[in-house]
Amino acid sequence: MLPASIQITGELLSAAEVQDICESLKEDSVRLLSVRGCQLSDRDFGRVCRSVAESHSLAQLNLNLGVVSSISRTRHLADALKTNRSLQTLFLHGSPLLDAGLVTLNSALSTHPALVCLDLGDCMLGDEALGLICGMLPPDGAKSGLRELTLSANPGISSKGWARLAIAVAHSSQLRVLNLDYNPLGDHIAGMLAVAVASSRTLEVLDLEGTGLSNQSAQVFLDMVENYPTSLRVLVLAENDISPELQQQICDLLSEGEDEDDREAPPLQPGPASSSALLPIRDKYQPIRDKYQPIRDKYQPPAWLPHSNSSPQMVLLTSGLGESLLAETEM
Repeated sequence: MLPASIQITGELLSAAEVQDICESLKEDSVRLLSVRGCQLSDRDFGRVCRSVAESHSLAQLNLNLGVVSSISRTRHLADALKTNRSLQTLFLHGSPLLDAGLVTLNSALSTHPALVCLDLGDCMLGDEALGLICGMLPPDGAKSGLRELTLSANPGISSKGWARLAIAVAHSSQLRVLNLDYNPLGDHIAGMLAVAVASSRTLEVLDLEGTGLSNQSAQVFLDMVENYPTSLRVLVLAENDISPELQQQICDLLSEGEDEDDREAPPLQPGPASSSALLPIRDKYQPIRDKYQPIRDKYQPPAWLPHSNSSPQMVLLTSGLGESLLAETEM
């Protein structure tokens, strides 16, 4: 029997429901577990974590929106990750981890043999946590590291911290997707990131939505994509004070680069569905969140989807007035 998905959103989980989840994890019948925004007791959270530790099938775990709500729960999760060997994607978006929580998780995250996608958006992180995260982006020739990293809405990180991340991104041998939306970066940090993107041989997606950028940043990115070879395919600049003309120029140049890559790239070889990672779907940070409505989709067969490489490429750009331009190019 193919592993299934368990997806529950915004509900109060009973002990019986938690027991069902734990048994499914132990039976290796779950590929995706999502309990985003759910309420459960500390005891039941510990039970779920112990079952995650025992699972050999779990590839994606979504604990977004406050499920990991205390340092004791963070310790339970760290213990589970130290034993688990199958998890590829971990979502902790909207969890009040603070730097102390990342310190607790660091060893388990950085040594996990399969983890490639990590969402730490809106986790109240600071420079200490970011320094640890940089260690999960090893340089060329080192151990494998993260391919997708989300750090949205962590305003406690200073310019010094972001500069350190830019250096790590420039030398990372694995990172393909970096989401920094809704951080107060400004033009200075954006310039550092442009240098990092130009240096990186792997980064394909950079999300800078709502990061306080101006035409100055756009001009730097325009110069980069116009004059230097880069792996970048998607640049998100929505909700910034950037002129539509500059946005469109960047959009056109990235689209041209995708067309050239399509002509030069060899045909993709089909592989078994079991080897493909589930497509990560992250909670996009919203400055003003709507309340999430409970949605229950229990025990559905999973949709086996490849990573972002096979999805349509797009560049989302907008003017400071909120007018958006969406350019989409099929691979």
